[in-house]
Amino acid sequence: MKPIPRKSVAVLPGDGIGSEVVTAALEAVEKLDLPLDFRFGEIGWECWRQEGDPVPQRTWKLLEETDTCLLGAITSKPLRETEAELTPSLRGTGLTYVSPVVQLRQRLGLYANIRPVTDLDAGRFDFTVIRENTEGLYAGIDVHGLDEALWDAVRHHPNAQASGPEATSVTLRLQTRFGIDRLLRFGFAYAEVHGHRRLTLVDKPMVLRNSSNHLRERLELIAQEYPDIETEILNVDAVALWMVRRPERFGTLVAENMFGDILSDLGAGVMGGLGLAPSGNIGDHGSYFEPVHGSAPGMAGQDKANPMAMLLTIAQMLDHLGLAVPSDELRHAVREVARARSIVTYDLGGTAGTRQVARAVAQELAGRRKNTPETATTPTVPMDVVDRLARLDTASVSDALDSLGIPGVLAGITARVPGARTAGLAFTVTYRPVDHTERRFRNAANYLDDVPAGSFVVVDNGGSTTCTNWGSLLTSVAQRRGVRGTALHGSARDIAEIRAAGYPLFSTGSTMVSGKNRVELAATGQDVTIGDVTVHPGDVVVADDNGVLVVPAAYAAEVADRAERVERTEEAIAEAAAGGMRLDEARSTFGYARPWAGPALPSDDA
Repeated sequence: MKPIPRKSVAVLPGDGIGSEVVTAALEAVEKLDLPLDFRFGEIGWECWRQEGDPVPQRTWKLLEETDTCLLGAITSKPLRETEAELTPSLRGTGLTYVSPVVQLRQRLGLYANIRPVTDLDAGRFDFTVIRENTEGLYAGIDVHGLDEALWDAVRHHPNAQASGPEATSVTLRLQTRFGIDRLLRFGFAYAEVHGHRRLTLVDKPMVLRNSSNHLRERLELIAQEYPDIETEILNVDAVALWMVRRPERFGTLVAENMFGDILSDLGAGVMGGLGLAPSGNIGDHGSYFEPVHGSAPGMAGQDKANPMAMLLTIAQMLDHLGLAVPSDELRHAVREVARARSIVTYDLGGTAGTRQVARAVAQELAGRRKNTPETATTPTVPMDVVDRLARLDTASVSDALDSLGIPGVLAGITARVPGARTAGLAFTVTYRPVDHTERRFRNAANYLDDVPAGSFVVVDNGGSTTCTNWGSLLTSVAQRRGVRGTALHGSARDIAEIRAAGYPLFSTGSTMVSGKNRVELAATGQDVTIGDVTVHPGDVVVADDNGVLVVPAAYAAEVADRAERVERTEEAIAEAAAGGMRLDEARSTFGYARPWAGPALPSDDA
């Protein structure tokens, strides 16, 4: 596998419990060996108190130089306290406190706030609230004491008439076509990527008639670009009820700023509390990720805060950076610790401290990785899992690998024996060229006597077709030893005899040029890289007429589960289409956008 390009993350620990939660979480994810450079900066209340600016210029420079940002909790206080807590030399100088998160969202153009809501315990629901960040009731058009234009807009109201313009306040809900359209397109794209078949636009259409009608018109127009996703517009109060009573009915929810703010915190309660709630803020050219909980200054330094929200936030950030595999590992580790309930913080009914919980997650990560190919000395995948993969089509296995963000195709290696379908544990072999003028026998194939039954031989000869690495004699020996197949990054010979024997052979090419004196054995049992994919000894190699795939040992059971669900989904779609259903309707009904989740039940009305 080619090295993953390193990316940089600005880490801004923030205030209160922010620093200790960030520190504990980053120590836990060290187990993932992430291709990330963490660069630390400053933000928040102390920056305001000492410098009169909660986001100093050096922090903006850091954000410009990094790919994304991991943000700790931020303290904000009412207007009077902001002035009173400035260092004396800065008081009375006209400085105005603007929330750091507001500054980040506005200056970086982060219009979408992403709040996943997941049942970590039983897996009953998994939906996301996407909140618009830049307009709505939080656009900042909030006035007390009205000028003539605003007074003209509200003077007909009896309460305003009784109070007069000087004693009346107005907050305007700003909704623009520009803001609505980019949010809706973001929501549809998110639903597609995450396999959500339903997008719910949340508003109050029976009361906010004109602005809600504007939303409806834009939704109906943009929904035409996404025919596989069902859409609906629901009242925010009804959604609040159903999030508690029937959270499993939702996929992607999109809402204006205030409604989204309220619903996303409700979602945190549904999943178990703010200590479990991650979030991301994303725009076209920037992003930052933060746990939802506040800075809790009264709790700072007591080792009581729950680090799981920050750990899940890091997992969300990893997804955004294209690191789906470590993201999945981290979520799994948090889920296992949360389910066990033996090492959890006070908010989940436990007595453990911040660092103790983070260490438990780190230990879960270490346990999950201890048998990965990088550290294992012998194959660890049970043969029943290998046999399950052998029965699956490589297209289904490929879909499962894609869903985990794992590249697995051995490019350029094709089937030489039509109809062969097999899977086995990788036994890796590496050849190296020699001076062919030195005419001596190299014993280059004698390794075959040591290959265990159930193996799949993967040979790397650099893709060379100037000599062969496999033939009929090796085939007969391999069959006697119970070898399940061979993939050559190189050439084979005696193809007719091998086909007659029905042996699963896959290679880059075929040639009659002998390899006896052109190559020699370099190593067995070492990592082999072919194209973009690295094969580790003990990985599962799956092959059929479509080609050859490599499934990392640590993910073999999960890939088998997902690939089986892919096939069940496709069977359900095929049956529905055979019964007369339109293909697009069948795909939408049974979850074609996310087939590894299994065939979905037809959607119901709430």
